[in-house]
Amino acid sequence: MTKQNIKIQKIKKIALTGGPGGGKSTAAQLFKLEYKDIISLVPEAATILFRGGFPRVDSPVVVEAIQKSIYHIQNNLEDAFANIFPNHSLLCDRGTLDGAGYWPHGPDDFFKAMGSSLEQELARYDAVIFFETAAAGGFAIDIGNSVRNEDQKKAIEIDLKLRSLWSAHPNFVYIKNEPSFLKKIMEGIKAMDELVKPNGQKSIDLG
Repeated sequence: MTKQNIKIQKIKKIALTGGPGGGKSTAAQLFKLEYKDIISLVPEAATILFRGGFPRVDSPVVVEAIQKSIYHIQNNLEDAFANIFPNHSLLCDRGTLDGAGYWPHGPDDFFKAMGSSLEQELARYDAVIFFETAAAGGFAIDIGNSVRNEDQKKAIEIDLKLRSLWSAHPNFVYIKNEPSFLKKIMEGIKAMDELVKPNGQKSIDLG
């Protein structure tokens, strides 16, 4: 786990992100169980759209339509969960900035299209936990996700784009790929403990 300057503060919203096939969504479900009394999980907008029938095509025009939809749904999901669970920290399965990594014409054009900026999107979150794609270690990423369409090369490309964007956040935690997914999850739990557990409490003794 690589950690950049995690500040001591009340963490209200965490973006859990990373390249395709990093185990992020699986980790999110485990974190939801482990920290059920102090966090609420905001589901991934993209998964809601694709499983609901939104087309997933590589045409730039369609990708723009997809990412615009994801961006606005993500915004509204976060607002809704903040209202429903005002005393919980929110753990967001991806964040609004992710769209910039998928946008066909680059981040600057994404921010222009959304009427936003890198600084505005980063400011939405108090911390970021980034799971590196398993493709970086040569592992398959097409297991357990029926709506994923990236191959390993594309997954690594997206992972690098997203890391470049999110790493500008002052509370950025990088969880590198591991041959053992359990070890990767443990690193994520360490990060979550530091962010949301009071007085340095630990979920489990990880040494």
